[in-house]
Amino acid sequence: MAASSRGFSTTPFDLKLRIRRLSVALLPKSHALELGPRKRRKLRFDADRVRLGSAVIRCCRSDSVTPIRRTSGAGNGGDKNEEWRFDPKKNPHVHRVRVQASPAAMPFASPDRSFLKQEKFFPRCTPRNSGPQSRDTPPKRDTGIANEKDWGISLLNENVNESGTNEDGSTWYQESGEELGENGYRCRWTRMGGQSHDGSSEWKETWWEKSDWTGYKELGVEKSGRNSEGDSWWETWQENLHQDEWSNIARIERSAQKQAKSGTENAGWYEKWWEKYDAKGWTEKGAHKYGRLNEQSWWEKWGEHYDGRGSVLKWTDKWAETELGTKWGDKWEERFFKGIGSRHGETWHVSPSSERWSRTWGEEHFGNGKVHKYGNSTTGESWDIVVDEETYYEAEPHYGWADVVGDSTQLLSIEPRERPPGVFPNLEFGSPPSPEADDDSPEDLPPSQ
Repeated sequence: MAASSRGFSTTPFDLKLRIRRLSVALLPKSHALELGPRKRRKLRFDADRVRLGSAVIRCCRSDSVTPIRRTSGAGNGGDKNEEWRFDPKKNPHVHRVRVQASPAAMPFASPDRSFLKQEKFFPRCTPRNSGPQSRDTPPKRDTGIANEKDWGISLLNENVNESGTNEDGSTWYQESGEELGENGYRCRWTRMGGQSHDGSSEWKETWWEKSDWTGYKELGVEKSGRNSEGDSWWETWQENLHQDEWSNIARIERSAQKQAKSGTENAGWYEKWWEKYDAKGWTEKGAHKYGRLNEQSWWEKWGEHYDGRGSVLKWTDKWAETELGTKWGDKWEERFFKGIGSRHGETWHVSPSSERWSRTWGEEHFGNGKVHKYGNSTTGESWDIVVDEETYYEAEPHYGWADVVGDSTQLLSIEPRERPPGVFPNLEFGSPPSPEADDDSPEDLPPSQ
């Protein structure tokens, strides 16, 4: 196990997949993915100060988390494919991607159509001198980035190295420790895991917190597992607080990666989510997703950028394909500042014989109640009009700096090592951060279109 000031390296991997077959011939049922506003918290936060509250760390979780058992068969009824479309004619006040029925359906799955079936869970709260119980719970799709309280991270205050065997022959282990480094670096960690009596299934989970004298703080989790049928899964989550090197403004960043694979079919999925906030209102959010179910594959990318001064950029790009050569997709983008801006997008389809159809559209908002709408398609459609229409868009994120501070009490309460008198942190200024988020995808997943 290796530790650094920006990450914690552990052996990755853990999931249970319940596979349902998709049929291209089936028509989809209506479904909507909303990236729009949630209920806002009315909180005020001083942009120049971060008050560090005290965290209450509990040893046991009360939520009902359950392990999984794989079921076989085609499932209940026929699963239906879905197509993602953006409807520019609807009220643009809410950032939405709407799903409409279409013969060329895009198989983007929703949370209620998970591959996973949850059953029974034995809580971790066990008698003294007994080992940790299995937490082999695969990640769920399209659930974004969890808050720290959902993980129930509770680090041990002493070095522990224990292992044992349960009555059913399964084994377990639990370790904890602390690593120190230069510039006041400290990493406290707890690692646990276990496997069945025959080694056909196993689970692993690691918690950690990091800090140094620059004010950097980090809280993280990594978990993985596999079952006797070969299904595997892996998930990591972390959040950190640091001071931006170029603006000297406090910033909180959160991220999550999730992956699951079937051991019996050519199926699996991967998701990467990130959120970045600073005390002046600058916000960036985004996600990259990939999935495959036998002969069909699909991708999705989206992003939101708020500069804290009224400028907003949002975009979405989704596409899918089958092994027969059919491809289809939908993308759109909007940019606004002080009531003036634009929207444009495209929906497209390519047949196995390489015949392409597409429809493009656009809107120009002038800020005076006038909107220029235009578009065309490869089948001869065309429009170019100016209409009287109010302009709606979100100038601020529905979840911002005050919200993330309120949900990060355990992160903010991390205590750094005591700094000796006369010793000052070593601040190294590197290159300015890239405006684009990095695109880390598993090496064994096919490239995007």
